[in-house]
Amino acid sequence: QVQLVESGGGLVQAGGSLRLSCAASGNIATIKAMGWYRPVPGEQRELVAAITSNDLTRYADFVKGRFTISKDNSKTTVSLQMNSLKPEDTAVYYCTADAASDYPSWWDYWGQGAQVTVSL
Repeated sequence: QVQLVESGGGLVQAGGSLRLSCAASGNIATIKAMGWYRPVPGEQRELVAAITSNDLTRYADFVKGRFTISKDNSKTTVSLQMNSLKPEDTAVYYCTADAASDYPSWWDYWGQGAQVTVSL
């Protein structure tokens, strides 16, 4: 089992920056991919950014050039640097991890979520 705990959410004005972090614990040696999701109205969640076990990254089109996902050297923490934030980025951001694939269709583990609010 793997536990994920997010931190770093908050309130920021449009154009500002926030950094989310996700600390993984438990059987972290099994983790392949890690990522961040956020809810979409009428749907469940959409991928914001993901990083593979060998540090390849991918991003949703709506955050490209603004958000950066990274992992620390110990591979126990994944971060999401969010710049040029827009009000439409307001959401609960969920950290996720998968033990089976670098490109999972279904993710194994989820954090409790971190609220990001962007004001005008």
